Amino acid sequence: MHQTSSFSRSVRVIGLSLAAVVSVGVITLPFSPLMAESASHHVASNLPEININNGFADLVKVVRPAVVNISVTEHARSRPKQQSQRGNVPPEFEEFFKRFFGESPHGSQQRQPDNGQAPQPYQRRSTAAGSGFIIDASGLVVTNHHVIEDADEIEVVFDDGTRVPAVLKGADSKTDLALLEISVDYSLPYVAFGDSEQAEVGDWVIAIGNPFGLGGTTTSGIISARGRDIRSGPLDDFIQVDASINRGNSGGPLFNTKGEVIGVNSAIYSPNGGSVGIGFAIPSSMASTVISQLTEHGTVQRGFLGVHIQSVSKEIADSLGLEKADGALVTRVVEDSPAKRAGIEAGDIILKYNDSDIVKMRDLPKLVALTESNSDVEVEVWRNGKIKLLKVVISKTDEASVAAADQNAPTSAVLGLLLSEIDEQIRMEYQLDENVDGVVISSVNPKGIGAKKGLREGDIIKRIDQVEVNSPKDVNEHLDTIAKEKKETVLLLIERGGQARFVVVPMRP
Repeated sequence: MHQTSSFSRSVRVIGLSLAAVVSVGVITLPFSPLMAESASHHVASNLPEININNGFADLVKVVRPAVVNISVTEHARSRPKQQSQRGNVPPEFEEFFKRFFGESPHGSQQRQPDNGQAPQPYQRRSTAAGSGFIIDASGLVVTNHHVIEDADEIEVVFDDGTRVPAVLKGADSKTDLALLEISVDYSLPYVAFGDSEQAEVGDWVIAIGNPFGLGGTTTSGIISARGRDIRSGPLDDFIQVDASINRGNSGGPLFNTKGEVIGVNSAIYSPNGGSVGIGFAIPSSMASTVISQLTEHGTVQRGFLGVHIQSVSKEIADSLGLEKADGALVTRVVEDSPAKRAGIEAGDIILKYNDSDIVKMRDLPKLVALTESNSDVEVEVWRNGKIKLLKVVISKTDEASVAAADQNAPTSAVLGLLLSEIDEQIRMEYQLDENVDGVVISSVNPKGIGAKKGLREGDIIKRIDQVEVNSPKDVNEHLDTIAKEKKETVLLLIERGGQARFVVVPMRP
């Protein structure tokens, strides 16, 4: 049966949002924005290499003035709750909920009308807190997209409690990054991105942020792993750290011992909502590229190659004469795409993209997405037992195109799904038992029919209208037949977490 890991359960239960749901207050720390004139430079530009035997105090004193708290307020139209939202809460916790959640544990407090009529809807303010850091003396601030998502008001809070209104300059949900802008009449201290590609497993790192709304909190640890895919999106490439990261650290910087930002803290693995020593940061190699585009354009224009790809198994590598099962196997080339114009063909194995090796299939979509449009790229492919070099001019794509190319498998366009055949690598990636068969949903277009019916990445399609399916080709052929018969719906047997259920899905929106 399909075994779901505790990691995937934890991430999806908690979500990847680390923004604290309460603002407990901000600790007063030595730096004041009023002192910014004397610190209006890249604060770590002259910082010598830190001797870790002496601790990190000197580094923290230098970089902390550029780290800020992010306070977000959302105005929501809400009807008074009539029933308990938290179950049976002991009386001793009544005061706790009033102080930290601004409400009774038995639901939002109601306005009692004096005319005997039912309570009326009222305005509710919901406040959250996260972290950020200044990257420019003029007032550009980096944070996570999920920290400011749906915000009506955003404030940047300095160490001494000074609050400055912020406006959203740009955001990118796919990489979970956002750029804020504040306006002050003095120059601000700022930090700069370093090269995360030079960071190695075992290197010391320092995280500074606003966990649980406490502000100005510093933790340290080491890089535990690189290139982590936590299935939050197709561009996952996280740095894993064991420095304590908690709710509210989201958007804060991850420093190396030179005071350079090599990551943006974004997610945690947690069965209980607190830190268990496994945190994830967006590498600066990705963040700096995205932030540069947000600074210049306010949006991110992703590169578009125009291929459908799948993993290279050992059996495929052996059959094509490759020594290692590396690269991305092209299953289809999109018509009138950069790949088509460059001569890339179905059956090619893409081994290199510019100077970057494609070790795993998922390496390619990240590299393509972060390539600026109209860039000339050299692609190395394996074809007919030989290396072939092709020149590609990358174009830009829009959201509608993302689900149709540069993903990891053939697609079912009707339902907005990307599908993968269950091979050895897929079994390892999704932790599937040897006896599990069917077709794995490897990505879901959030605007597609499948998403609206609750289909998720990791679901296994077992049957379509009582017919077993074992490959993406099977799925697409059955759906094509159903479409030709002009049927209104299709019946899917879906397995999730070891449990099977039938789902009726419409054939058109």
